[in-house]
Amino acid sequence: MKDRIRIFFTGYFLLVLLFALQKPVFMAYYHSLYPEVGFGSWLKVIEHGLKLDLSVAGYITILPGLLLALSAYIRKELIAKILRIYYLVIAIILSLIFIGDMALYEFWGFRLDATPLFYLKNPGDAMASVSVWFILLGVLAVACCTLFYYKLAALLVVQPLRKAHPSGSRRATCAALLGLTLLLFLPIRGGISVSTMNVGKVYFSDNTRLNHAAINPTFSLLESLAKQRNFSEQYRFMKPEKADSLFVRMVEPSTTTAEIPRLFKTERPNIIIVILESFMSSVTGALGGEPDATPGLDTLSREGILFTNMFANSFRTDRGLVAILSGYPAQPSTSIMKYPQKSQSLPSIPQALRQAGYSTEYYYGGDADFTNMRSYLLSQGIEHLISDKDFPLGDRLSKWGVPDHLLMARFAQDMSTQQQEPFLKIVQTSSSHEPFDVPANRFEEPYPNSVYYADSCVYGFVQAFRETPYWDNTVLVFIADHAAHYPSLGYFEEARYRIPLLIAGGAVKEPARIETYASQIDLAATLLYQLGLPHDAFTFSKNILNPNAPHFGFFSFPNGMGMATPENILIYDCDSGRTELDTGAAQGTNLEPAKAYLQKLYDDLGSR
Repeated sequence: MKDRIRIFFTGYFLLVLLFALQKPVFMAYYHSLYPEVGFGSWLKVIEHGLKLDLSVAGYITILPGLLLALSAYIRKELIAKILRIYYLVIAIILSLIFIGDMALYEFWGFRLDATPLFYLKNPGDAMASVSVWFILLGVLAVACCTLFYYKLAALLVVQPLRKAHPSGSRRATCAALLGLTLLLFLPIRGGISVSTMNVGKVYFSDNTRLNHAAINPTFSLLESLAKQRNFSEQYRFMKPEKADSLFVRMVEPSTTTAEIPRLFKTERPNIIIVILESFMSSVTGALGGEPDATPGLDTLSREGILFTNMFANSFRTDRGLVAILSGYPAQPSTSIMKYPQKSQSLPSIPQALRQAGYSTEYYYGGDADFTNMRSYLLSQGIEHLISDKDFPLGDRLSKWGVPDHLLMARFAQDMSTQQQEPFLKIVQTSSSHEPFDVPANRFEEPYPNSVYYADSCVYGFVQAFRETPYWDNTVLVFIADHAAHYPSLGYFEEARYRIPLLIAGGAVKEPARIETYASQIDLAATLLYQLGLPHDAFTFSKNILNPNAPHFGFFSFPNGMGMATPENILIYDCDSGRTELDTGAAQGTNLEPAKAYLQKLYDDLGSR
């Protein structure tokens, strides 16, 4: 009995030790993020991270505990063989999670969750942001970690079981090990208190990077996977009645007596929406950003309508597309585009315009099947979808497919031919995405250089389109899918969500600057009103020009959210339950509304 109990504890604490060692390795790999962190903080990261380490080790030790209990009655050689296979599988899984988490943190700024699994349905596109050498080094690192984990388990758990003495009283041995296995419930759950184990329990510092380092990536992934269902049970901040009361004040009233200005010369102009990959206000000259990165947009802003306080709803393209086209807020724990049965129930700009007699077309130089984009677009009324497969193989020059200059050239060429009016055309750029490999050398920094290139491609199309007979009856909408973390912005910084929105074209009455606070989801109601079309189905979208509507920018990031108004810009981390940014004359006033808004969003998501 003693040998088996010793093996049980050895296997459990071996896992705890391995998880604890992952933390200094992670911090050493990202040493530039911890420039002034002393040795004491490194120890605190390990100490506070133990809660999740103990929990994950508990999950993994359940099966070995049961097998050790059975070894009192079954040949220990057979149990040892099963354990060897089990630990090999565990070693592979843990290594993939550990190395994958370290590789992705640089790009995404949060510990591993279920998001990468969604993107891995299209592995070519998922790997487009990294080099071949990076992938090869990752594979090598996974192999080394797997070998290390497996050898330790074989040496300290499997081999001792083969050499274990007879169990004595079989019934007592089995009962003892079953009891120990049952006790794993305590570290798994995090004790017997009301609150169960969650990522936020390891948060201990006002330095978010230290909190991130303390998180066990395996636990983070498991928790995120659990959140991919039962949406209406997530983010329960308050009683439903209170959430309803707050939410009703944040949606546009069904009727208004206000006079809303008309922006267009005609009621039903043609519409072209250009979705700009990773553009942000801080690199848009017209918004006070980098003075030379967007000369094309800056020129157009002087003849168009520029929205100066526009916020992205999220940090990824799949969330941004739904926010722009369906007026539906991005979710911090999932992406509705992942669920076609839910996303097809959404309203959308293409759907509304098609019902009003518009022809609809979508241009994208990449893989339209990435992140379920094709199913979403086609279910939302897009009649023709042009993607990488519609270009010659020789045009697919970048990791994301067709670079922007060839995409926009194809679009300009198509627009020079006879078009069925009125039309809705949507173009999605891609070159200003990592790895920022573009044929331009305006800036030393890769990101603004890629923005400059994309801007020049888009403006080149605009110049060509001016010469077509459609210019005078067309509105062009330029909006980013999300911002970027350039130069090193985290999720708790306001600039991480500010993006450009510009409406230009021959059908625009006159130039204007709109200072109203809004986000991507408000484009739908604003545009449809200008076209004389109803937008009642867009529950979350508000007409930016309606003075009777509440105006704010809502955004989310992994397990967090923010709300921006002129009086208060607030960012809240749901993991820690802490407000991370709170500025403005009325600090704190957006916290309760933001919580109610997110709660109602998940009510809606769960009901679809």
